[in-house]
Amino acid sequence: MAQNLRGMAQIQKALQPGYVYRAAKQLFAAQEQILIATGFPVAGTFETDGPVGAMALYQALTTLGKEVKLICADPLYRKIAEDYNCMPLPLNDVVGAHQQAQAYYHHHRVSCVLAIERPGLNAQGRYTNMRGEDISSGCASFDPYMTLAPCPTLAIGDGGNEIGMGKVSEALEQLAITPSVTSCDELVVADVSNWGAYGLIAFLGLWRQQDLLGDIDSPALLRYCSELGSVDGVTLRNELTEDSLDASHGQGIINQLRQLTGFLPQENEETP
Repeated sequence: MAQNLRGMAQIQKALQPGYVYRAAKQLFAAQEQILIATGFPVAGTFETDGPVGAMALYQALTTLGKEVKLICADPLYRKIAEDYNCMPLPLNDVVGAHQQAQAYYHHHRVSCVLAIERPGLNAQGRYTNMRGEDISSGCASFDPYMTLAPCPTLAIGDGGNEIGMGKVSEALEQLAITPSVTSCDELVVADVSNWGAYGLIAFLGLWRQQDLLGDIDSPALLRYCSELGSVDGVTLRNELTEDSLDASHGQGIINQLRQLTGFLPQENEETP
């Protein structure tokens, strides 16, 4: 959160230190299925922030032998269903999503649920974007999967209107945003939600003693999303950026984390 793009450095003060570590521990310990939800609807499609981080986590966790399922709504689900183990959410149907979540937990054993850059219900039971616009009609509800989960729930967000932000509801009063009230067990905040995912992967690689982040090609994931019709959530353009920042910023975060975990030499060290 070095850049503090949307006030998350202030929100961080409301969280108990060690939240990235604790969230990663839940993923590392998971013995049964892990659900990862993503996809924020923007301009009739989906934004780049969120899916890139979800796909990176999917890759890292499957490398560790975990069973992972991505949960999202159209058009994202329709675009990635052939490449990932996915499940669709019903659009504009909170009641249906509640019933779906109940049935899913009844028939499947789940160890951990994570939402990354996924819209969260506000106090009026609606979904809004960063501009304060009501996007409920084109939004699917993952909130019931969090509130009904029989296991630890994790969330990653960068603005205040995402699932999980209910954990810091009082702190969000200082931001000019309609906040989400849906909470979680561990909330990870970041300048860009994708970067929060990289922080989790850094711990997973450290504990496994495997350079999991070295296998993540964030520019390639951005290209993949762009080819499927994504847009930048800030600029609303189909481009290789996340929250208006070009791909080099995300790759820079990955490189810093690899240095911190010892998989990449520090810049002032000579490579043997």
